[in-house]
Amino acid sequence: MSEAIEPGLELLERQSRFVSEHLRRIFVQVYRIVGNAADAQDLTQEAFIKALQHQDQLKDEQKAAHWLSRIATNTAIDFLRRSGRATFCEIDEAPEGHDETPEQILLRSEQRNYLEDGLRLLSPRERAALILRDVEGLPAEEVAKRLNCSKATVRSHIANGRTKFRRYMERRKR
Repeated sequence: MSEAIEPGLELLERQSRFVSEHLRRIFVQVYRIVGNAADAQDLTQEAFIKALQHQDQLKDEQKAAHWLSRIATNTAIDFLRRSGRATFCEIDEAPEGHDETPEQILLRSEQRNYLEDGLRLLSPRERAALILRDVEGLPAEEVAKRLNCSKATVRSHIANGRTKFRRYMERRKR
């Protein structure tokens, strides 16, 4: 009877290792898309459940991180579509330096608010594409894989997002 239990334990250990290896990265990725820690926790859990339920579809263990990332991105985007809202993550303030003046602290806060306001103009997919490309530094091919679309579509999302953001900045300068 212990022989029947061991494969189950081995599977649980493998799944536990898979979750622990990727949990932080996936949470951060989802959080950057949905902008709310509670929602990001729920959606991260949902993404792992989906991945573990369909792990038999994963043929190549080397591609597990990418596969999980795609599931997480799609789960977050689907959530934004379903909820009809796009919230944005708080951009944590950098640790204050001892030599930072009150004016510099205020300026940094205004810049953060300015950035958040500009991001609100973007669709969830434009925002995800920009974050993955410009913040995470991923190549367009990888962004396309994660968003489950073509490279041309990613370039379109990025171009549209940058155009909207540029127009927003020009309006703010006036």
